[in-house]
Amino acid sequence: MDKQATSVEPPAAPRRPHSFARHGITVSDDYAWLKDPNWQEVLHDPLVLDPDIRSYLEAENAYAESLLGHTAPLQKSLVAEMRGRIKEDDSSVPSKDGPYAYFRKFREGGQHEMFGRMPREGGAEHIVLDGDALAKDHAYFKFGSSRHSWDHRLQAWSADTKGSEYFSIRIRDWETGKDFDDLVEDTDGGVVWAADCKSFFYVKLDENHRPMQVWRHALGTAQANDVLIYEEQDPGWFTHLHESTSGRFCVIAGGDHETSEQRLIDLATPQAPPRLIAARESGVQYSLADRGEELFILTNANKAIDFKIVTAPLASPERANWRDLVPHRAGFYILDHDLYAGHLVRLERANALPFIIIRDLASGQEHAIAFDEAAYSLDTMGSYEFDTTNLRFAYSSMTTPSEVYDYDMAKRTRTLRKRQEIPSGHNPADYVTTRIMATSHDGAQVPISLLHRRDFKRDGTAPVLLYGYGSYGYAMPASFNSNRLSLVDRGFVYAIAHIRGGTDKGWSWYLDGKREKKTNSFDDFAACARALCDAKYTGKKRIVGHGGSAGGMLMGAVANRAGELFAGIVAEVPFVDVLNTMLDDTLPLTPPEWPEWGNPIESEKDFRTILSYSPYDNVAAKAYPAILAMAGLTDPRVTYWEPAKWIARLRATMTGGGPAMVRTNMGAGHGGASGRFNRLDEIAVVYAFALWAVGADAMVLS
Repeated sequence: MDKQATSVEPPAAPRRPHSFARHGITVSDDYAWLKDPNWQEVLHDPLVLDPDIRSYLEAENAYAESLLGHTAPLQKSLVAEMRGRIKEDDSSVPSKDGPYAYFRKFREGGQHEMFGRMPREGGAEHIVLDGDALAKDHAYFKFGSSRHSWDHRLQAWSADTKGSEYFSIRIRDWETGKDFDDLVEDTDGGVVWAADCKSFFYVKLDENHRPMQVWRHALGTAQANDVLIYEEQDPGWFTHLHESTSGRFCVIAGGDHETSEQRLIDLATPQAPPRLIAARESGVQYSLADRGEELFILTNANKAIDFKIVTAPLASPERANWRDLVPHRAGFYILDHDLYAGHLVRLERANALPFIIIRDLASGQEHAIAFDEAAYSLDTMGSYEFDTTNLRFAYSSMTTPSEVYDYDMAKRTRTLRKRQEIPSGHNPADYVTTRIMATSHDGAQVPISLLHRRDFKRDGTAPVLLYGYGSYGYAMPASFNSNRLSLVDRGFVYAIAHIRGGTDKGWSWYLDGKREKKTNSFDDFAACARALCDAKYTGKKRIVGHGGSAGGMLMGAVANRAGELFAGIVAEVPFVDVLNTMLDDTLPLTPPEWPEWGNPIESEKDFRTILSYSPYDNVAAKAYPAILAMAGLTDPRVTYWEPAKWIARLRATMTGGGPAMVRTNMGAGHGGASGRFNRLDEIAVVYAFALWAVGADAMVLS
């Protein structure tokens, strides 16, 4: 089918001349008008969006529908398939805490979770929060967090009903099932209870959506009477809270992408001021776990690029008293550590594969938990209880559905507690997961994780969906995702590019894909596409690139730099207007993002670097693949105008190929639609576009 065939003309966004100069460089931005000057108000109330902007976004939605509307039957089939793989009444493995075991579950047909508990050794279930009931009066609903009090009488819970990630906290009584009158608004959603359960700590978001302040709320009082506990002064830092491993402290964790600092509040004395652990030092990151009068600190101090674990006395935890416990080993990246009464657990990654190391704190002996598949995902799941030998972890691969194990760290025995059920059926033997390497422009070896059917023929004709992210040190796990099977069963190869900018091969892999080295991420992704062609998994113009958020920036940059390799590009909530966003220090994420991308306000070098690759600023008069951008109107992270401006400029500039379209969810934010089934509608659009882009939509696919 001709991709351009539609009765609806593509919207032509008016050019309204606008330019600015910085560091002696003039930049034109004729679509700047798509940014509503009252964007903060739009986050709280989408109805106040400027009518001209709303009309344009709706016209773009109509155009996207005219191009993809013919795939509606296919989308319906895709949703039915994906939903058929979901156990509708799924539930978590109950997690024990004192006299109870707490769990989350869904009801048959339910969109949202329910939170409940049962007696510790089993028995009748008691549901305290019903997400479906709470969501019924809202077009959008998403839980933030839910945490029972130490005495098990109360449940703190939070929710966002706009998609703007402003969460309101409420307190529910387990016995009556009713909420208190307390309402704490404009928070990040997290709660840490004081030991006496009469107050709790939370982080309040400021007018620019930044988490800068820690407050304490006393039950039964108005939010106006809450007490400010700590305020971060650096607008480039974010602040979050969590319980310490022993449950003794509230940890105030602050930082940006390069530096961190933590404070402790003793939950037994919630009125006491927070206590600083180690003063911030540029480039030094650390996070702590506590056990008795000793801290176990994960850090990159003293040039430990892939991190190490040190100990320090709780009474004097400053840097001078840090002592190595697990020394730094280059190439063995310590992702995380967890602490129990008798054991230290760390999650490591080497050669892009994760494994768990357990240390007996009494003897110092260590042993590992690892798996044999070529590519897999492994995560520890934490525990409410500190004095236990039980470690819960989750394992999956691209062919193997998720499995949850309880592992006795003393006996070294493992018990399978849950295997993800696929109601419509799934035989892992029908699929193959493997890994190949791509050689990038500078010789770097980039891993690619692959999933395809066992009867797949490697002759260079199959379509590929190539997924990538490559920012903030986030690694892309080779985990199971049942939705992907809808593409793979239709002949696609699903590929994950473990490009630089992530920590897939260690922290240095991340450092080689940020700031002045950011273009390595883009070149790695293009190298992965070429490697897949060279290895006959696919061919040019048979690849659909897919990424979201910073991965959407990757998609925009790759479309500019290597678009000839791709049949299509899907950019979900894409960060494509990088220069303008990094120049606007009123936006929620801009100051905290400067360590990742550079500060073009102060640095001409950073300005020129960002200008050289920012997708919006590098749209060129040439042919582009078909492009689908997806946005959320109330997204506080990647604002709606970024993809809207990008597509407008693309359509006005490109000389062939396409089409380019943007689809804006007018009632959702960064995470897309709320509800586990509603989200499937958006995934179906992505997959239908991918099939359409490679010309497979006309086949009998359902």
